[in-house]
Amino acid sequence: MVDYLAGSRAFWEGLAPEVGAYGDQVGHGRQRWAEPAPVWGDWSVPESELRLLPDDVSGMDVLELGCGTGYVSAWLARLGARPVGLDLAARQLRIARALQAEHDLPFPLLQANAERPPLADRRFDLLISEYGLTACDPRRWVPEAARLLRPGGRLVVLSTTPLAALCTPKAGTAGDRLVRDYFGMSALQLLGDRTLAFQLPHGEWIRLLRDNGFDVEDLVEIQAPEDARSSWPLIPLDWARRWPSEEVWRAVRRG
Repeated sequence: MVDYLAGSRAFWEGLAPEVGAYGDQVGHGRQRWAEPAPVWGDWSVPESELRLLPDDVSGMDVLELGCGTGYVSAWLARLGARPVGLDLAARQLRIARALQAEHDLPFPLLQANAERPPLADRRFDLLISEYGLTACDPRRWVPEAARLLRPGGRLVVLSTTPLAALCTPKAGTAGDRLVRDYFGMSALQLLGDRTLAFQLPHGEWIRLLRDNGFDVEDLVEIQAPEDARSSWPLIPLDWARRWPSEEVWRAVRRG
């Protein structure tokens, strides 16, 4: 396991309470598990508005990469899918197992590196991640996603936007000025070196997906609702009302 993944695992294993609601992983996970329908991202935008999932996931084999406390997999299980949750942090998976027991909703959970998942080729119909791949190098995980998906399988990945990354300093919150370079953007330090987030320019994302057998279906740029509240401290609401702080890549694996 490369050093940056070890650092990410250490961060999520020992997350400090001051890091928004993410400091309370049990409370945050319990709240998400209790949602009657999927809500996406830090701004909790309903699935009915974003329509990120296929129309019918019933019977689909789904892999959630970087599942954390497992709530996305739980939503999909309730919709009839067969999810597997994968995460590198043992503490996150312990919370996920506890919440599975609370809700009597079992599905497989696997502690593993999303850059090298120990899973069979063409095993899944849908790969999904909500911020779970932020600390992984896309030049490593995208080829693996292509390997794991069946022809016609779908990839849905929610993460922060390049624009938000460009406007967020190494220590501090997003502002209305560019503070990082766009060209050459890759691994970015946040929260004063406490976390590492990978980000690529949009053109590089398109080429990376295309070169690994994907057709880009959509790029959804999320605007925060007026009354939204975020559990992550880096993006103020007024910023996310003016500019997209989150985006979702949707792609299909070519046959």
